[in-house]
Amino acid sequence: MTRSTQDENTAESLWQELIRDIPDFPKPGIVFKDITPLLANHSAFHAVVEALASRGRDAEGRPAVDKVVGIEARGFILAAPVALALDAGFVPVRKLGKLPSSTHQVSYALEYGEETLEVHQDALAEGDRVLIVDDVLATGGTVAATADLVRNCGASVAHVAVLLELSFLNGRTQAGGLDLTALITV
Repeated sequence: MTRSTQDENTAESLWQELIRDIPDFPKPGIVFKDITPLLANHSAFHAVVEALASRGRDAEGRPAVDKVVGIEARGFILAAPVALALDAGFVPVRKLGKLPSSTHQVSYALEYGEETLEVHQDALAEGDRVLIVDDVLATGGTVAATADLVRNCGASVAHVAVLLELSFLNGRTQAGGLDLTALITV
């Protein structure tokens, strides 16, 4: 095992310890993955930001993206410091009605209804390379919709990076062929 692999395994173990399960939240039968203890631990939070940011760097370690897109709401917590680490701009993708200027919108199906996400029309420039960051990949619908918004702006998705993937929900399938990394898979 290389030193880098050993460090990554140690960090992943710490992250897993710091993510707690909250049963029956927000409704009965759901086990919520609470990342707030991880965020409160400086070393763990810093390591997560660096690991996510590494997905926006080239082989020489230089930033390879122009913007980092964060998905409402916990994705903002991770994406903003990742953007700073990459010397890139941060772009929020929000739920319908939360952005004050002209937007692109994408609606997608949920298990129990429909959701609409928006991004400002001028948030991304034609040709921008984008790293999408979120906290959890569940069913994949939110990531797929966000990728559509990025493309609607004329930009391209370089990579998707998430802290946690709930593999039993098969979100990668819904997310299509996006280049996607999860730091932790359960």
